[in-house]
Formats: sequence, C-alpha cells, structure tokens
Amino acid sequence: MTVVKNQNNELIPQRTVTRWRMCIDYRKLNAATRKDHVPLPFIDEMLKRLTNHSFFWYLDGYSGYHQIPIHPDDQSKTTFTCPNGTFAYRRMSFGLCNAPASFQRCLMAIFSDLIENIMEVFMDDFSVYGKTFDGCLGNLEKVLQRCKEVDLILNWEKCHFMVREGIVLGHKVSERGIEVDRAKIEVIEQLPHPANLKALRSFLGHAGFYRRFIKNFFIARPLSNLLAKDTPFVFDDACLEAFHTLKKALITAPIIQPPDWNTPFEIMCDASDYAVGAVLGQSKDRKYHAISYANKTLTGPQLNYSTTEKELLAVVFAIDKFRSYLVGAKVIIYTDHAALKYLLTKKDAKPRLIRLVLLLQEFDIEIRDKKGVENSVADHLSIMQFEETSPLPIDDYMRDDTLLKVTISQPWYADLVNYIVTGYVPKEVDKRKLVHDSRFYLWDDPYLYKLCADGLLRRCIPACEVPQILDRCHSSSYGGHYGAYRTHAKIWQSGFYWPNMYDDAIEFVRRCSRC
Repeated sequence: MTVVKNQNNELIPQRTVTRWRMCIDYRKLNAATRKDHVPLPFIDEMLKRLTNHSFFWYLDGYSGYHQIPIHPDDQSKTTFTCPNGTFAYRRMSFGLCNAPASFQRCLMAIFSDLIENIMEVFMDDFSVYGKTFDGCLGNLEKVLQRCKEVDLILNWEKCHFMVREGIVLGHKVSERGIEVDRAKIEVIEQLPHPANLKALRSFLGHAGFYRRFIKNFFIARPLSNLLAKDTPFVFDDACLEAFHTLKKALITAPIIQPPDWNTPFEIMCDASDYAVGAVLGQSKDRKYHAISYANKTLTGPQLNYSTTEKELLAVVFAIDKFRSYLVGAKVIIYTDHAALKYLLTKKDAKPRLIRLVLLLQEFDIEIRDKKGVENSVADHLSIMQFEETSPLPIDDYMRDDTLLKVTISQPWYADLVNYIVTGYVPKEVDKRKLVHDSRFYLWDDPYLYKLCADGLLRRCIPACEVPQILDRCHSSSYGGHYGAYRTHAKIWQSGFYWPNMYDDAIEFVRRCSRC
C-alpha cells in the first residue's frame, strides 16, 4: 500500500511510479482506419456515485493496452521501423486511434454487472468502494476474482488499498463530498499572469475544468474576450483583476456535497441581460448545501428574449444541466420572477414559452417565488458586475395580447399571427375570413409558414425581404436571368411565399436592365 502525506497533512494516495511509454507515429494508419466510437463514462456521474462511501480501493491495469491481443491478420498493419530493425505489435499499441475505444469496451464487458454497483471504470483506472470495511473488502474480492478469471493483470505499484479519500479524474473524492485536487491548484497559485494566447488558453482550460466549484465563473469574461478572433492580446488591469480573482476562487473552492436521494432537490436560478445561472443543492438541518453550480452566456436571439422568456430559459437550462440528478425526484425551483409560478398552467402563452414549458413536463416541479435579495447565489452566476450601471426595476404588468401582438413594421401577415397566437381580431378585419385563412398557416416563432396546395410548408416573407429573394432567384447564378414564370418557380422551390408572388416576379423581370 502506497499512501503519502502531503504538506497539508492529508493522507491521500499519490502516483509514485513513472516510466517510459513507447508510442509510434501511426498518423497515416489512423487516417485510413474506420473509427470506433465508444462513449467514455460521464465524469460527473462517476464522481456522484463515488461519494457517500467511506472506504475505497484504487486499482490500475498493468500496461492495459498491451493486454489486448491484435488479430494475426492485422498485426502487419502496426509495423514500425527503428534503428534495431522492423517490428510489428502482437498486442494493442499506444498511438492507434481506436485503442482507447477498444480498451474501454473490453473493460465494460468484463465488469458489466459490477459497474455502478461496487466499482467504477475509466480506461485502466478502477475505483472499488463500500460503506463499511468488510463490505468494501468483499467488493474488492469480487473485482479481483473477475480479473483472475479473464487474466487481467494489475500494476501493484500503482494500486492503493483501503483508503478514505483519493484522487479520481482530477477530483478529490471522499465521504465528505467532492473537492478540487489541491496539487493542481497549488500549481495554478504559483503561475504568473499569461503572456500570450497559448498560456491564456491553458489557464482558462485548467480553470474551466473546475468551474462546477466556482459560483461566478463569469469573472473570467475579460480573459475570455481576449480569445475572440482578430482581438489584440492586451492584458490590461481588468484582465489582471479577473486572473487573480479566478485564482482566488479556485484556491477557496468549497466541498461539493453528495446528493441525498431521499431529500427534494432545490434549484436557485436567475437570468440577467447576458447570462443565466443556476445552483443545485439540498437543504439539510435548515442549511442549504450546494451540489453543483452552472452558468451559461446567452447568444444570438436569446439576447432579445423578454424577461419572462429569459427566466424560463434559466429554469430549462438548469433542468437540462442537472437532469441526471432530477429525473424521478421532487424538484423545488426558486426564482425571483413571480410570473413563472403561473406559466406552467397558462394555456394561451406564446409558442416559444409553451415549447420551453413542455420540456419541463417530465419532472416533478414546484416553483416558489423568492426575492432577488434572497436569491443572491444564482444572481451572482447570471449578473455581470459593471460599475457604471445599476439594476433597473422591471414592470411586468402588461397584458399578453399587447406583448404578443406583431407591431413592428406590420408585415402583411400580422393579423394572422396575432390571431393564431393570441386569438386577437382587429375590429376592421373580417373575422370569418381570418379564421378560415388561419387554418392554412402555422406559427413557429419567429416565422409564419403557409400550407400550400402541394402539401408543403413555405415560409411567409415580409415585404422587406422580397427584393432580396427576387434578386437571388433571377439575377444570381442560381436564377440565370430566366423569365417571370421560371423566376416564380424558383422562388416556389426555395420554400418562400407571399401574396402576388407572380406579379412581383413579372415586374422584377421587366425592370431587369440585363434582360
């Protein structure tokens, strides 16, 4: 048994054996190899199952790849040349693109009935666990017996027996929960600030690996902005402050508690103008214990969502991120947006909101209102701090038919959309005709589609986009400067629709200077 006491007086197993590994340049062989895709175990899932146990055994395969034979017909493909001659492998070699997948599949087949019950397997690292000494000893006996049956050899120099905590996939796992690997954090603590993009990517990659331990990972935003394309590398005061703040957050990272499956899960989520954040945890003895942190920057159309949509997006993001914990469990969601409490039962909401709500239907969810002051944990995840700005009050007292109506630039189909989404009919519009016409249209935010006579759906085009489409279908290399009939046919084939398409095509062709 190899147990080393480190500077912090912690008794944890350390890797004490290193040796050379020969790896051949198989780039040409790998390029011609049909790839074998085998998913590796999800790290968060493994760590979650390892916690809540008191005793561990850590086993390591002895030159794991070399224990898998290569078929005689394929051994010649591994031929390599060195100063001592030409050789070929009879057993699987490092450097082959399918070696990791083949090895993981082999181990999953060997320990299929033991994985997730008494052990975890990630490549050649085996973690055997138990709640009691005798129970863990019995589990080890089962694993070793299976290794003996299939002639799987272990490296005794790298095996650690009957320890209370250990390093698994870069995380320190014990009965208390999951912690960062202090050895890696001590290295980060000594790092100078990055002097180039390569060093910056390395630092952010290392820090990002432990982002589940950091409440507000958006403190790294000034550093991330330097990675944008065509951005000069200027490490200013804001970047330096973000660098030191992120290092401090890593050094003081908390212990992530293991989940209690008999206790309801609680999610605190919040959304700001630029991001959404969530914290998964459970209340024990009237104290909230965090299990995991998550946050996400909003992109593209999400930045234009309304307040209600962003808050609901934060809930959906949290449910999706923590799905493995929440399926089949009672989930209490705390939010500072009171409207979400009634959205799950609202029948005439916007289609986008309805689609988001449908994603939540499979979970046992209870939404509770919580003031922003009390929801500060999630607020830290979602709100970027700017000295020159301050939060503004949001007036949510607006009728749905006012929120949902199409009022900007009034496209020709505005009345149709308003009726389909909200049931609103303007006084000056023939209601019978509007109801009849709406049967042939489908609203999928932000587009309206028409069900045409050929049974296909075509997107309805507002007047502002018509000239661009006409130019594409007539004047471009795709259009070929054909007549109005062919131009109209190309628009039809492209999946577009608007009233008077043929008349517009005739007029466009008539005015074409080249034609």
